[in-house]
Amino acid sequence: MNDQAVGVSPDTATRLLSAMDRLLAGRPQRTDGRLIKDNLWREAQVSRTTMNRATSILAQWDERIAACDSYTPAEARKQDEITVLQAKLAEKTKVCTTLQQRLDAAATAIAALHHDNTLLRQELGQRGQLVSINDRRERSWLTPKSISTNVS
Repeated sequence: MNDQAVGVSPDTATRLLSAMDRLLAGRPQRTDGRLIKDNLWREAQVSRTTMNRATSILAQWDERIAACDSYTPAEARKQDEITVLQAKLAEKTKVCTTLQQRLDAAATAIAALHHDNTLLRQELGQRGQLVSINDRRERSWLTPKSISTNVS
């Protein structure tokens, strides 16, 4: 008798092995495809007791499940994609953190410059007359060069 058929009939051993192959390949016919022993006996259409008598097949099941980290091929692809996406997320988070730190530093510098500017304006206001920058800008538009360009 076949070593894998110890405790069960050759037909039952074949059904269990076929069910195992289908589950591991991600092509279940009668279950949701999770790699659990409940699905093995359901996929093989045998009773749980019958499956439990096939000790060598169950040992093979345990080895094959351990080898694939309990993931079906589809689950393994999804897990790989999740790992890649987690790495991308970590990189984007690092970039965002760096940009936030730069933004905070710029905001601090702007606040300090605004404070200094306010103090300088107050100091100039106490010493004399303030000249508006906008007045100078308006006068710079009326230079002889710009007037002669506008006339022609």
